Amino acid sequence: MILSDFQQEIIRKTSEYVRQTLAGAEGGHDWWHIYRVWKLANKIGTEEGADLFVIELAALLHDIADPKFHDGDEEIGPELAKEFLEKQGVDEAIIDHVDKIIRNISFKNSFQNAGFQSEELDVVQDADRLDAIGAIGIARAFNYGGFKNRPLYDPGIPPNQVLTKEAYKNSVSPTINHFYEKLLLLKDLMNTPTGKRMAEERHHFMEIYLERFYNEWEGRD
Repeated sequence: MILSDFQQEIIRKTSEYVRQTLAGAEGGHDWWHIYRVWKLANKIGTEEGADLFVIELAALLHDIADPKFHDGDEEIGPELAKEFLEKQGVDEAIIDHVDKIIRNISFKNSFQNAGFQSEELDVVQDADRLDAIGAIGIARAFNYGGFKNRPLYDPGIPPNQVLTKEAYKNSVSPTINHFYEKLLLLKDLMNTPTGKRMAEERHHFMEIYLERFYNEWEGRD
């Protein structure tokens, strides 16, 4: 799919808007997270033959106002994205599609029945999940844990693997627990054949990392 000149200009303006808006954001949820998801989504969307204009817009805007940095408010992000796209003269149907992707992309929404489904959501969700695993995912997890002043690991606090959406949102557990409560689950939650394939190696890297982590924790290296 080749984007029109108008669509390419909208993508350019959107990327600049997001870059400026997220200046100074926490390192795991900053512009460079958006950039990586954008590039991954474009790759997956191209291989899967999905609508790249919708995909690129949704990838760029999916974390414009992450609820975890806005007192849990899940409306700010979609509202900012919609307002921006309307000002750019984007078609209402596309804005509505992007809005629905933003509202349904998050892992925390996997604890409830999906309220919306589309091929483009599948693509952007896979891209976002891929950035949460592997080497980058590990770095992001510990960066956020440090940002929240959480312990790396506490053997006395086991992972909670029977989470609800609210319990997940309110979790303050050690960063290592996050691997079992989310990161190691993502491989099996991938939607697209491309996403599933790309997740395999990243998942395996996390398993190797955890084995090494526990060995070093106990002085077995």
